[in-house]
Amino acid sequence: MQDSEIVEKTEKSWSELTDKILEWVDSLILNLPNFLLAILVLVIFVVFAKYSSKLIDKLFRKSSAQDSIRTVSVKVFKVSIIGLGIFLSLGILNLNTVLTSILGAAGVVGLAVGFALQGTLHNTFAGVIISFIPKLQIGDWIETNDHSGFVVDINLRSVIIQTVDYNLVVIPNSKIVDAPFKNFSRTPRGRIILTCGVGYESDLPKVQEITENAIKGIFEQRPGESIQFFYTEFGDSSINYQLRFWAKVANQADVFKAQHEAILAIKAAYNENNINIPFPIRTLDFGKNKFRSEKIDIRNIQD
Repeated sequence: MQDSEIVEKTEKSWSELTDKILEWVDSLILNLPNFLLAILVLVIFVVFAKYSSKLIDKLFRKSSAQDSIRTVSVKVFKVSIIGLGIFLSLGILNLNTVLTSILGAAGVVGLAVGFALQGTLHNTFAGVIISFIPKLQIGDWIETNDHSGFVVDINLRSVIIQTVDYNLVVIPNSKIVDAPFKNFSRTPRGRIILTCGVGYESDLPKVQEITENAIKGIFEQRPGESIQFFYTEFGDSSINYQLRFWAKVANQADVFKAQHEAILAIKAAYNENNINIPFPIRTLDFGKNKFRSEKIDIRNIQD
C-alpha cells in the first residue's frame, strides 16, 4: 500500500513538473518574438549610443567648448541612451513590475550610497560644475591650494596640474570649487611689479625718468596701460620705490621672464647714469664719552 502511494505521488509530482516545464516552453515560444525584439532594441540603442557619442565628440572638438565639457557631456549622453534602451527592452518583455522594483531598489540603494560616499559625490558634482566654468580650461596655468602649474586634465573626480618640476598634482574637485584659484592664462597681459631702492644722494625725479625710459624701451604699453612709479619709504640705506608696468604674461614663467628683463634694463641704465643701488649699511657712531678705558694690573699671586 505504501509503495503504491509513493509511486502515485512520484507520478503526480513528475506530471506537475512536466506541465510546468511545458508551460514555460509555451510561454517562451509565445514571448520569443518580444524577447528577440527586446534584444534587438537594446543592441540598436547601444550601437546608436556608441556612434552618436562619437559624433557629439567631434562636434564639441570643432566648437570652442573646453575639453572637460566635451568629456562629461559625451559620457552623460552615452549612459542616458543606453539606460533608455534598457528600460524600453524591459517594457517590451512586459516586465513593468520588475522595472518598478528596479527603480524602487535603485532609489533605496542610491540613498544608502549617497550617505556612504558623500565626499566622492561632492567631488563628482564639483567636477560637473568645474567642467562648465569658462575661466578654467585644460592648458591654463593656475595657482590654487598652495600649488601652481598647467592644467593637464579635468575629470569627474579631480583636477590634475603639472608643476614647474614636471610632477603631477591631483587636487580633488571639491577643493577647487571651495577655494579661490588664480588663472594666469585667461588674461593675455598682466601687470608686473618690481621693488627697488636708490641711494639718498640720488636725484629722485631723474631716477624716476631713467627707470621709466628703461622699461619703455623693452615693454610696449598699450592703450589703457601705463607705467606707474611710486617712492614708498625711506629705508635704512636707500629710498625705496615700487614700479608697475604691463607685459605679456600667460603663466608664472612669463612673469619671471619679464621681471628678469626689467631688472637687466634698469641696472644697465643706472650704471650709465651713475645711480647707486645701495646694499644695507650699518653705521657705527663712536662719539665722545661713549667708551672709557681702564688700566688692568695683572700680578702673579704666589702662595
